[in-house]
Amino acid sequence: MTIRPGLCSVTFRQLDPAAISALAASAGLQAIEWGGDVHVPPGDAARAAEVARITADAGLAVASYGSYFRADPAEDIAPILDSAAALGADRIRVWAGRIGSADATAAGRAATIDALASAAEQAGRRGISLALEFHGRTLADDAEQTLRVLDDVASPHLSTYWQPTVAASDAAAVAEYARIADLVSAVHVFSWWPATERLPLTARDGLWRAFFAAAAAAPAPPRDALLEFVPDDDPAALAAESVALRGYLSAGMSRTMLGA
Repeated sequence: MTIRPGLCSVTFRQLDPAAISALAASAGLQAIEWGGDVHVPPGDAARAAEVARITADAGLAVASYGSYFRADPAEDIAPILDSAAALGADRIRVWAGRIGSADATAAGRAATIDALASAAEQAGRRGISLALEFHGRTLADDAEQTLRVLDDVASPHLSTYWQPTVAASDAAAVAEYARIADLVSAVHVFSWWPATERLPLTARDGLWRAFFAAAAAAPAPPRDALLEFVPDDDPAALAAESVALRGYLSAGMSRTMLGA
């Protein structure tokens, strides 16, 4: 299975969809995850359809819809599903609450799980899947807790994303991926070090070589590897970041084909 190189539109919140699509296409990327905070607001189906057209005209695919649904019982997933459908996105990124797993109460955790289960059921009825943001200050804040959320929701319409945990070593980050690899549908790709400093992708060369080797060898590799954040949020940095990403993808596939 080939992993598609792509871009998260939130990388360039300052640009409009046409500029982002042109930039991604010129950088040799294949797909875009459109964010729900700026570029494709929830419930605005006309805007979503327009962005779908812009994406297709640039020769790109819609990877997913990057929502900010937090699985709060008071939240309604319907406007997000409407936008995803109009966008042509078959996957929506969602968040497992607003509180880290260590701080969540039993009641609060149960409410989040119930909201995720309900949202996944509604999404599934429309041919759309959901995927958890693998992120701190949520119930999916490490590999074991992510597995726990997925097990508790127990929906075929819910998978997870993966991204390197802030400040984790290369080995620790790849080990977390390995623990959940079969359930990862997409990856957010960036190099932050030692905390949230935005570095070029190649600044963590060891991490990304090891990750893409593991991903290519997984029984169910992620469908998309999406660049998220670049140094200085600079559009001019995307070309080099895309070259690096595509190089890691190629190297990972080559190692797998050679049985390395």
